[in-house]
Amino acid sequence: HELRIVDEFQLVDNPFMGPKSSLFSVSTLKSFMNFRSWFADDAAVAPDPEMRRRGAAETVAGNIDVERVGRSYVLDVSYTAQSPDLARDIAAAIADVYLVDKLNSKYEATRRAGQWLQERIEELRQQALDTDLAVQKFRSEHGLVEAGSGTLISDQQLSEINTQLINAQAETAKAEARYARVKSIIDAKQTDAIVTDVLDSSISNDLRKKYLEASKLETEIEARLGPDHVQAVRLRAEMEEYKRLMFDELNRIAESYQSELQVAKSRENSLRDSVTQATGVAATAGETQVELRELERTRDTYKNLYQSFLTRYQEAIQQQSFPITAARIITTAETPTKPSAPKRALVVAFAMFVGCAFGSGIAAFREFRDRFFRTGDDVRDVLDVESLGVMPLIENNVDDPTLVDPSNPRSIARGGKTTTYVEEHPLSAFAETLRSAKIAIDLSAADQRCKVIGVVSSLPGEGKSTTSINFAKLLAMQGARCLLIDGDMRNPGATRAIGRHAEAGLLEAIVDSRPLKDLILLDPKTKLAFLPTVARYRVPHSSELLASRGMDQLLQTARQSFDYIIVDLPPLAPVVDARAINSKLDAVVFVIEWGKTSRKVVQSTLLSEPELYAKCVGTILTKVDPSQMKLYRTFGSSEYYYKRYSRYYTES
Repeated sequence: HELRIVDEFQLVDNPFMGPKSSLFSVSTLKSFMNFRSWFADDAAVAPDPEMRRRGAAETVAGNIDVERVGRSYVLDVSYTAQSPDLARDIAAAIADVYLVDKLNSKYEATRRAGQWLQERIEELRQQALDTDLAVQKFRSEHGLVEAGSGTLISDQQLSEINTQLINAQAETAKAEARYARVKSIIDAKQTDAIVTDVLDSSISNDLRKKYLEASKLETEIEARLGPDHVQAVRLRAEMEEYKRLMFDELNRIAESYQSELQVAKSRENSLRDSVTQATGVAATAGETQVELRELERTRDTYKNLYQSFLTRYQEAIQQQSFPITAARIITTAETPTKPSAPKRALVVAFAMFVGCAFGSGIAAFREFRDRFFRTGDDVRDVLDVESLGVMPLIENNVDDPTLVDPSNPRSIARGGKTTTYVEEHPLSAFAETLRSAKIAIDLSAADQRCKVIGVVSSLPGEGKSTTSINFAKLLAMQGARCLLIDGDMRNPGATRAIGRHAEAGLLEAIVDSRPLKDLILLDPKTKLAFLPTVARYRVPHSSELLASRGMDQLLQTARQSFDYIIVDLPPLAPVVDARAINSKLDAVVFVIEWGKTSRKVVQSTLLSEPELYAKCVGTILTKVDPSQMKLYRTFGSSEYYYKRYSRYYTES
C-alpha cells in the first residue's frame, strides 16, 4: 500500500517528504542509535532508485496515524508531513487504497473459496454415492430385510413367537390345573365334588340326577319302613351303581383332560424351540445391524456435508458476482490549518516528568533491594527483640593460630585479631556490645547460679563463633568462671580458631563420658576454659548428641565448676542442632550480619522456633561498616549520635 502511494504521488523526489518532526519519533531514535552514522563520510554513495522508493514507503508508513473514535467502529486516519496539502492528499489516498484493497481481497478470498468448495463438493458427492452403495450391498449380503415399521423381520417374528409362547404357557397351566382337579376328585372318591367338575357332561348330569332321586327315595323309605327294608336296600344298591357309573364317566373326562394337557405341553415346547431359534437369528442380525448403523451414519454424514458445501458454494458464487465492503468514507481529508508537532511545552513537561520518575525509580529500587538489618530499630521493628548493640567488622590477620603458651599443649591458640580483639581493646564499642549482652543475660536468668548461654545465627558466616570467643573472654576477664563449648559439630569454627591442636573434645565427653577436666583447653591470660569439637569426620547425628543424656550430664558437671557456659551453636537455617539443645539453655544471643542477612531469612528461622525465640535476650549486629552505617541512621535513634560516643570508646 505504501509503495502504491509513493508511486501515485511521486514521493521519492518530493522535497516535503520527510519523517515526523518529533523528538521521540521512531525514525529519530533509529538515527540516534545508528552509531555508524556518527562516523560516516558525508560524501556517501547515493542509494539506488529501488532503495529510495522503499525508504519513502517506510517514511509513509511511519507518518500514518490511525485512531478509533470513541467506542464506535469509526477510524480516524491522519498523516503527518511537512506540507499541509501533501498531508491531506496522502491521508485521502490511504482511505481510498484501504477500500480498494478490501474489495480486492474479499473478491480474491471468495474466488479461492469457490474453487476449494467446488473441489470438495465433487469429492463429497462421490463419497456419498460410495457409502450409499456400501449400505445397500451390506443389507443384501446379510439378509437384513426391514418390515414396514422400520424394524427387521427377524425381530418382528421373534416378538410374535414370544406372544404365542405366552398364550401356550397359559393354556398348559389351565389344562394342568383342570386335570389335577379331576384326578384329585377321583382319588378321593368325592361324590359332592363331581357336581362342579362335570357340569359340561350330559351323561354325568343324568347319572347325578338319578343318583339324587334314588337317594331321596331311599331316605323316605328308610324313615317309614326302616333301613333294612327291601326297597331301601335296593335303592342303596342303585345309588352305588349310579356312583360307579359317575366315576367311570369322570375317569373318561380325566383321560380327555390328560390328552389336552399333553397337546398343550407339546405345543409349548415347540414354541419354545422356535423362540430359541428366532432369538439366535435376531442376535446375529443385531450384531450385524451395528455395522449397518455405522455405515448408515457415515452415509448420512457425507450426504449432510455434501448439501452443506453445495449451499455454501452457491452463496460464494453470489458474493463473487456482487463484491461489496462494509467500510466507507464518512468525511474526506481536510487541509490542516496549523502544525501538529512539535509541542514544545509538552516536550519540556514530559522531559521533567521522565527525569523525576527516573530518579524516583532509582531511589525506590535501591530502597526495595535493601531488605537487610541496618540499625537496632530494624531489629526491634521486625523481630520485636531487643538490640544489644553493634560490632564493627574486624579483619583477621592470622591464618595459622599459635599456642598462647607453647610449653603447655593444653593452652588455647592465639587465633588472630578476631579472637583477641576484646583483650586488646577492652574499652571499644565492640567490647561494650558484649557487656550489654552480659547485662541482658544476668537480668533474664537472675535465678540461675550458672547460666548456659547459646550463641546462634540464621546462616553460616555471620560471625557467631567470633562473637562467642570474644564474649567468653570478656566474661573471663571480668573474673567469672567461664566455659566456652564449640557446639557446632559439623563446622567447628571456634575450634579452628583457638583449638585446632586439640585431640579430643565435646564428642568424647558425650559419647565416651570422658572427664571434662581432661578435655578442656585453658587460656593462661584470661583463665577461659574451652571445650573444642574435634570432628575427624562429618557427624550425621549431631542433633541427637546435643539432645542426649550425655550432654545433660556434661552441662550438669560444668554447672558445678563455672559461672557461665557459652555454647557456640550451629546456624538455624541449615541444621536443627540449635533446636535440639534449646531446652538445656537458659538464654540465647542471636547474631545477625549487618547488611548481608535478609530480614525474611531471620524471620523465617527465628520466629518459627517459639521456644528458642522466647529465650532470646537480644540480637547483635556484626561486621558493621561504621562509614556506611551513618547513611541508615534516623533522627533520634542511638546510631544518630554514634559520633558522640567516641569519647567513651578506645579502639587502639
